[in-house]
Amino acid sequence: MTSPKLLPLLAAALLMDGAHAQREAVVKIRLVADGQTLHATLADSPSARDFAALLPLTLTLRDHAGTEKIADLPRALTRQGAPAGAKPVPGMIAYYAPWGNLALFYRDFAWSPGLVPLGAFDGDVGLLARRGVSKVRIERMP
Repeated sequence: MTSPKLLPLLAAALLMDGAHAQREAVVKIRLVADGQTLHATLADSPSARDFAALLPLTLTLRDHAGTEKIADLPRALTRQGAPAGAKPVPGMIAYYAPWGNLALFYRDFAWSPGLVPLGAFDGDVGLLARRGVSKVRIERMP
């Protein structure tokens, strides 16, 4: 279940590009690390669709500032229609454009310019806060 804190963020991301054209189906993904699986839902935005196009990915996560795990992406994502920044909350999946990396938040943090919401985990993200989580596989759900 998506955290109530993330619902306004997801709603904003869904409307981010302002288009009223036909929308794609909701994209569900999973992150597999240390034999455990986290499920997530991507936003319906150009940036999230661009991220989904990269999947499946195997990434090396590293901790940043005790609030998030970050990983380098193979290429930059589009920022078309993206906000100037966002305030991350636990469970948020985002793209940090200034560094070109994926950010998976497990704690709150301050509003950050260049942070583009991509989606949210559907449940507890305690796995991300653990030390030693490094290699992960992110893939679309069938």
